Amino acid sequence: MAIVEVCVVPLGTGSTSVSGYVAACHKVLQQEKDLQYQLTPMATIIEGDLDKIMAAILKMHEVPFAAGAGRVNTIIRIDDRRDKVRTMADKIASVEEKL
Repeated sequence: MAIVEVCVVPLGTGSTSVSGYVAACHKVLQQEKDLQYQLTPMATIIEGDLDKIMAAILKMHEVPFAAGAGRVNTIIRIDDRRDKVRTMADKIASVEEKL
């Protein structure tokens, strides 16, 4: 299972606000039944099968274009640990145990 951070940034929209685009991208994730996700102030974290995550990210990347953005910058960071299954909650709990 992979944990992926993604940030989809629309450019050329005529506004500095992006919350509408973020909400539209999250509607894509709401339709993905096999993925867990968490919205953060700066990005979205997605947990699940890497192929399914990447397919969802491709759909998310297209959302701003469909809404009229002239350019889209999508940043992806992948944590793909294969020696054992880890979740978003596990990673947070591991740090919190040490605090």
